[in-house]
Order: sequence, then C-alpha cells, then structure tokens
Amino acid sequence: MRVLETKRELQAWSDAERRAGRRVALVPTMGALHRGHAALVGIARARAERVVVSIFVNPTQFNDRRDFEGYPRTVETDLAACRAAGVDVVFAPNAAEMYPEGAATWVDVHGLSEPLCGANRPGHFRGVTTVVTKLFLAARPDVAVFGEKDWQQLAVIRRMTTDLGFGIEIVGGETVRESDGLALSSRNVRLGPQARKQALCIVESLERAERMVADGEADAERILEAVRATLARAGQARIDYAELRDPASLETVSGRIEGPVLLAIALQFEPDPDGRGSAVRLIDNRVLGRRPRADA
Repeated sequence: MRVLETKRELQAWSDAERRAGRRVALVPTMGALHRGHAALVGIARARAERVVVSIFVNPTQFNDRRDFEGYPRTVETDLAACRAAGVDVVFAPNAAEMYPEGAATWVDVHGLSEPLCGANRPGHFRGVTTVVTKLFLAARPDVAVFGEKDWQQLAVIRRMTTDLGFGIEIVGGETVRESDGLALSSRNVRLGPQARKQALCIVESLERAERMVADGEADAERILEAVRATLARAGQARIDYAELRDPASLETVSGRIEGPVLLAIALQFEPDPDGRGSAVRLIDNRVLGRRPRADA
C-alpha cells in the first residue's frame, strides 16, 4: 500500500493505472475509520481494480471550530485498517496541499444543500463539494463511494457530479450499524455513557415510523408526531431536525405520503450530567416504503 501526500503524485499514479486499463475507485474519508468505511472499501473493490482512500479532515466543512479541533485523528490506526482492507493507495494531504495560499474558489450546489444539515450548518456543504471536487481532480476516479448515512451529502455529490460532467459513477453504501442498531460514526465514541444509551431513540424512531408505514399509515404529520415523541425520550438531546423528504429532490413531503419517503433525523447531544462525554451531533435516516437503490 502506498501513502501519497500530494495531488500531483496521486494524479500520476491514477493516470498510469488507467492507461494500463485498470479502473480506479475513490473512497473519500476524514479518517477515524470504522467498519462502515471498510464496507465502502469493499464496494469500491467490487467495482474497480484499484482503490484509493483519502484521509483528510476538511476544515472548510466545519462551521464550529471546536468541532473541527475535536475531530478524532487516528492516522496510524487508519493506515493499518486500510492495509487490512486491501487499499492500494491512501491519499493523506495536509491543509496547505488542498487549500494553497490565496485559494478563493468554491463549489456550491444550490437547492439540495439548503435544507436539513444545510439549514443549521452554514457553509458545510460548500466545504464538502469543494473538497470533493479537489479529490476528484486529484484521484481522477472512475467510481466514488459514499455512505448513505449522510443521505443529503450523497444527493448533493450526485448533483454536483452530473452538473460538472465529471463522468464519475457515484455509488451509495448502506449504513453499517452497531450491534444495538446505532449507525456507526466516528462521533459515537465521544458520547457519554448516558447519552450513548439515549442515542438509541434515533433507531427506535426510525423503526417506529417504518412499522407505521408498513401498517398502512400514510399521513405525514402523524408519522412525524410519533417520531418526535420517541426522540423526546432523549433528555440530553435537542432535535435539530426530524423531517420527511423526497429521497431524490429532498423537497418536503406533507399531507398524504405517495411512494417512498426519506425520514431524516439529526440530534444534538450534550455531555452527561457528570461531565463525561462531549457535545455530539448524530444523524441517521431511513427510506420508508419501497426502498429505492441508492445508486439509482
């Protein structure tokens, strides 16, 4: 496994691989790798002969400096995980490599970037789309794999890729969960013990909504009332959003549900009363009703 730190090195490697007739897949990450990332690497390996994993904690997608500074950085563990997963190249640039002095160019996707996480995290998706554009230009992949846990991000990246004509296949990987159902996230370890238990209300709310739809409930407001009542059991958490949206357009779904609908949730947890843990924001989602393919 090679570790590259500059865009020029990665471009040269990727160009050589593609000239040799081998497809290249990219899995963008911010490190702190877990089983969910390993699953994305597996998807990438099934679709290409060579796999690149980028590890870069992107400063421009954090609207809270404390969140950026507190983001876990576990480089040696991440490299070991990549070797075990059969990754061919790890791209691990520094901030100056990705944002040279005087950098003033941004990539914005309007519409899809504005609701849900975009509403309370100004500039977040501009940072995401800008750094992913840079990664695409550096890795020049045939396919790129992103997790469905951040459904909105996946939708935004798809739109950007189509609009800018990158010609890259964008594939979504299903959310990998812990044994109790909580979506795997590098942020989970920052929850205090009490907050960790309360976080299961996210899973319970998704399952409750899914049961309601399976039983024939089609009223959007009734479903959201049940979801919010379940989320309210987490006394240390504030609901950032709990919304029903169209899976593709992310437009609000109200009234009677017709067809598949995305239930998207974000909770902001506070530290435990005894001071253990830290402030953590968790997101999750589920498509209720007939589930469309993430890469459709």
